[in-house]
Amino acid sequence: MIEVKNVTKKYGNFVAVDNISFTVKDGEVVGFLGPNGAGKSTTMNMITGFIEPTGGTIIVNGFDVQKKGIKAKKQIGYMPEGVPLYTELTVKEFVTYMAELKRVKKKERKEKVQKALTETGLKDVEKKLIRNLSRGYKQRVSLAGALVGDPEVIILDEPTVGLDPKQITEIRKLIKDLGKNHTVILSSHILSEVSQICERVIIINKGKLIAIDTPENLEKKTDEKNVILLTVEDSKDNMLKLKKDIPEMLDCKLIKDNEDGTKQYMIESNANVDLRKQLFDILPKKEITIFELKKAEKSLEDAFITLIDKNTINEDKKQEKAPEKEKSKKKDKEEKKSKENKEKKGGKK
Repeated sequence: MIEVKNVTKKYGNFVAVDNISFTVKDGEVVGFLGPNGAGKSTTMNMITGFIEPTGGTIIVNGFDVQKKGIKAKKQIGYMPEGVPLYTELTVKEFVTYMAELKRVKKKERKEKVQKALTETGLKDVEKKLIRNLSRGYKQRVSLAGALVGDPEVIILDEPTVGLDPKQITEIRKLIKDLGKNHTVILSSHILSEVSQICERVIIINKGKLIAIDTPENLEKKTDEKNVILLTVEDSKDNMLKLKKDIPEMLDCKLIKDNEDGTKQYMIESNANVDLRKQLFDILPKKEITIFELKKAEKSLEDAFITLIDKNTINEDKKQEKAPEKEKSKKKDKEEKKSKENKEKKGGKK
């Protein structure tokens, strides 16, 4: 289990991580999301003990990262972004070296190295120099380095960045398999990937925690409109006059003209209004033939953008109000001081 309690990280006056708290349960696969500069890598570096928090506590499997750093770090396997490897070593040499760094007992080292190589599908290339491997295999080597020694917690920072679709699929499968025996924190900009792999999602923006939930719940919570995609044959352009007959419709947009003469429209209504029944009833009366009608599904990417935008707007409003509050406080102080001076002068008389 990982417990992050009221953790803050400051660099001078800049607050990189602002009083965040969350828990990751044993055996859970959690996605850690946020735009560039949100504080993701800083948070992961604090969990691994690479950098110290300015305030707060981080507990990894019962060990305080600051007070019992060595024991806490033994619980963690970390795969940083950018795949930092010693390319002049063979695959097996590198994973063995990582086992030595992690203080894996000498009598267990060979077995642990072989296990990591097998889990990551590297047995066939274990004698090859890392510099001669493809990007996908290099990612696997970095992952094997994180896995060797059987850490309870695996932290992966952008594990599929720069890979082709086939390699991405392979790494995703590896991560899913890891979730059966390890607690996993995964940072990624590919939100469809997070949605497929992770049970829960933590979203951070400008150093602050803005959401923790399952991908499905986040999608539902941020679904502010009901969107229907409709493909029709409409020779008289009656689609654009539908608002008179369906007042609940917020918008009707032409998306594209298809080669077969049909047209695709996007129809919007409030989240609690489903127009499908009305459309099936009214469109034939308007000489509009329905070829396809489906609800547009909300994705984790849509939810992410909605949450980030809302948070950014709220933060901007707070910053706009801050100078006004300061002015108000200054004015109150000046009035109080003026009043005190008047009372003193009155007392002297």
